[in-house]
Amino acid sequence: MTQTLLIPDFIAVTCGFAVFLLGWRLNRKVAPLREFNIPEPVSGGLIAALLLLLVFKITGLEISFEMAGRDLFLVLFFAGIGLNARLSDLVAGGKPLLLLLILTLVTIVAQNGIGVLGALIFDLPAKAGVLLGSASLIGGHGTAIAWSPQVEQVAGMDGASELGIAVATLGLVLAALIGGPIAKFLVERRGLSPDRPNAELAVGLSDDHPDSTPAIDHVQLMRAILTLNIVVFLGYLLHGIIDATGLKLPLFVPCLIMGIVLANARAILMPNAPQTFGDRSLAVLNELTLGVFLAMSLMSMQLWALGGLGLTLLVVLAVQTVFAIAFVVFILFRVMGSDYLAAVLAAGFGGFALGATPTAIANMTAVTKRYGPSPIAFVVLPLVSAFFVDLANAVVIQTIVNF
Repeated sequence: MTQTLLIPDFIAVTCGFAVFLLGWRLNRKVAPLREFNIPEPVSGGLIAALLLLLVFKITGLEISFEMAGRDLFLVLFFAGIGLNARLSDLVAGGKPLLLLLILTLVTIVAQNGIGVLGALIFDLPAKAGVLLGSASLIGGHGTAIAWSPQVEQVAGMDGASELGIAVATLGLVLAALIGGPIAKFLVERRGLSPDRPNAELAVGLSDDHPDSTPAIDHVQLMRAILTLNIVVFLGYLLHGIIDATGLKLPLFVPCLIMGIVLANARAILMPNAPQTFGDRSLAVLNELTLGVFLAMSLMSMQLWALGGLGLTLLVVLAVQTVFAIAFVVFILFRVMGSDYLAAVLAAGFGGFALGATPTAIANMTAVTKRYGPSPIAFVVLPLVSAFFVDLANAVVIQTIVNF
């Protein structure tokens, strides 16, 4: 008989810290993880998820986690990304942003085409193809859960929610594993290097920063924490205003916006005050919040729920993964300019196409910590994934479901 154990929020966050450190230790000990730029929270999170699967197989105990704390880390992370977005980078990112929007739309359509074809091959309703496509992959767990009831109703299909969650779960794993190797292939094969090698990283510290780099003191760290909290407070206010108009956006989006506004207003109005751009203490906090969010997301995957979908998942996700890799390497990389920025965006888009924005940024973080900074990549990709994707995805999915 199956039993369920719910881990309270505080303990779940504590486990997230432990899993992150487990991943850090694994990446130090296992050379291929470093060589292929696998993010540290991914290494630890997958090991934790496999251990929970083992516990379930042996004891029948389902372990799940409360996730309110995890979601707070995501909000703090996007606030920090906003604080690092210079106005000049936003302007320079205009063309890459437009190109990435177009490529994202192409990917959404292609994923659903593959999904519908897979559904027909495996005797599922054609409309269920969106759950084998962009609703679960580029959309992630939230979009899959949101659209599953409608798919279940119009297609007369039982288990739509389980299918969507299963695809989103495995997509998240694949997304975390392909981005780093893609960047390694592109950067090393073409000998690419950053066009601004001396810029500070937006997330984390370089793996080989010189010993002469100034240390972070407690005042800098406290200032960065205070600034993050102010941005989140302003983000809550903006979220309330947006919500009152009837437009539904996740909380991290207005926090990202307020981070951008506050950082650039401060640079203009108080140029002599300490700035958040390139602040190493903020970069460390960004890596911490992203790392704990991703570690908690991966460790909480209930892998035992995937068993009943077998061959359908295996074949369709294999095709989706091959498409994502080929699209990123042969199309996106070239369209984006075949330079270092394009390689970093390729790593991020690989994570974004199959997983979620945090996975994409974790992939880019692992790459930039090894090869060097790419500030524009950390501006462009979150803007695409935060503002454009949900709208475009909803239009395409609705079209298919209503067809």
